[in-house]
Amino acid sequence: MVHCNNQSMPPPMTVFVLLGFPALQGAPLPLFFIFLALYTLIVVGNLVILVAVVGDPRLHKPMYFFLCNLSVLDVLFTTTTVPKMLAMFLSQHNTISFAGCFLQMYSFHTLTVMESFILVVMAYDRYEAICHPLHYPVRMTPQANARLAASAWAMALIIPAPVMVETSQLEYTARATVEHCFCDHLAVVRAACQNAGTEHQTFTGFCIAMTVSLVPLFLVLFSYGRILASVLKIASQEGRAKAFSTCTSHLLVVGTYYSSIAVAYVSYQMEMAIDLHVLSNVIFAILTPMLNPLIYTLRNKDVKEAIKTVFLRILPHSKNS
Repeated sequence: MVHCNNQSMPPPMTVFVLLGFPALQGAPLPLFFIFLALYTLIVVGNLVILVAVVGDPRLHKPMYFFLCNLSVLDVLFTTTTVPKMLAMFLSQHNTISFAGCFLQMYSFHTLTVMESFILVVMAYDRYEAICHPLHYPVRMTPQANARLAASAWAMALIIPAPVMVETSQLEYTARATVEHCFCDHLAVVRAACQNAGTEHQTFTGFCIAMTVSLVPLFLVLFSYGRILASVLKIASQEGRAKAFSTCTSHLLVVGTYYSSIAVAYVSYQMEMAIDLHVLSNVIFAILTPMLNPLIYTLRNKDVKEAIKTVFLRILPHSKNS
């Protein structure tokens, strides 16, 4: 925390200074090209999935509708943080306005919450498909799918808002240093003046983060517990393998997401070098959005065939033009 004395400023006059990676300040160009490559992979990979699902009628199913939501989410998730990081690495412009910082913070945490919710919805879809196959077409109609997705987005927009408002009312110096590459909630709280409600904000933020992570994780595990019980009742080994194959991609995504978020949480509770702390949180912000398209394209036969079909359909048109 920062000892401000009488140096605190009215919040709108504060400018936040993003510390980035202190140990790598002398190598901004390599960092720029590394993060540019990762961002390009994320955007292209998720756009490929969107084009394949929209362009192939065979993928107009609930599972792929939610996959489209996940792809849109991943593009937005990285776009809230990476472009500013690229500008910081390229031009050394490491300041961000008060409004810009809190807009970035709200967007980042809203999309984090949304990711955990959409993973729950995808687990519920697999539960209905495997445990209630006869009722699946009736329960998972396009209208029901739209309501599930809309509810997840609405809750994700609402949950972080009160904490963001309270954090914006803390006291900061004119140039508050944020030990991060972007405006993460706990990093911004640590940049506030000491004894200005920072301990309460840290505790509240951590409790909300744990709740929106652990409750969805419990729901996902509960769904897959029921799925496992149903699959084990299938007599043929081929039938069990087919049922499990529809879940493996989602399970890998869930594992990647919660592994990276666990590393990010642990980093806040441990005394470690700033660079390692920042890196652990950047991994959380980039790893899952980058791996999701790879997991769904490499392990999902239907998606791979759809990508081939759609792009073979596009290529002749581009050659003719």
